[in-house]
Amino acid sequence: MMFTLSPEQTDFASVLHGFLGAGKTDLASLGVDEVTDPVDLVVVFEELGHHAVAGPLIESLAVLPFLGVGPGSVAFPPDVPHAVEADRYFLVEGDALHEASPAAELSSVDPARRLVELTAGATIAIGIPSARAFDLGVLTCSAQLLGLGRAMLEMTTAHVQARTQFGKPIGQFQAVKHHLANVLIGLELARPLVFGAAVTRTTRDVSAAKVATSDAAWQAARTALQVHGAIGYTAEHPLSRFLLQTRALRTAWGSPSMHRARVLEAL
Repeated sequence: MMFTLSPEQTDFASVLHGFLGAGKTDLASLGVDEVTDPVDLVVVFEELGHHAVAGPLIESLAVLPFLGVGPGSVAFPPDVPHAVEADRYFLVEGDALHEASPAAELSSVDPARRLVELTAGATIAIGIPSARAFDLGVLTCSAQLLGLGRAMLEMTTAHVQARTQFGKPIGQFQAVKHHLANVLIGLELARPLVFGAAVTRTTRDVSAAKVATSDAAWQAARTALQVHGAIGYTAEHPLSRFLLQTRALRTAWGSPSMHRARVLEAL
């Protein structure tokens, strides 16, 4: 599938990039909370991933607005058994949407993405499009992973151009070039799957996008850590928050094996 962003989408991505790069966090001031089109949401979430923005973004900006509520956080057991910490919680059981309350705080591989176990409360709605809402969460999670992968590739490329060994930048060594090239290939192959899934919205395409971006971002993370060395994993280094968020989102909204099974079932 050939896909090209419109000039408006490209401009919006550029504005959002500059906004987040300046350390600003009031997404509502840009109208991000009013974006509903799946392709536009992919544009938004790729940039949110590109800057490793924390918080229940998938839930507050995509899934809950689709269900007619929000902002807040939501769980979809069994594939999304816990919610990301927020001010308000919801729980989806079958085709029913419930208010929920936190029962316990849980540990997470990403300290900036704390999880809570929920207890169902009052029923808000019956007959909700829960499968479509779940797939929208998967799609936007995939876009975030794509952005995270892009950012880690950019950081690693800058690092290999600056760090020298044996009198020359390590980026000139063929082995390093090969690692970075493989990361770029993985991300470029994953990108059309994400935007294609935003157009078709089929379960097969959404799951294929999640598998591809999970693998590509994970490869970007492993390569970035290998090239940076142990310092890349320290809290003081900017790379660490990208590594941790990638590790968390790789298995969020369904594990890669779960999504591979969904693709297989759809064939």
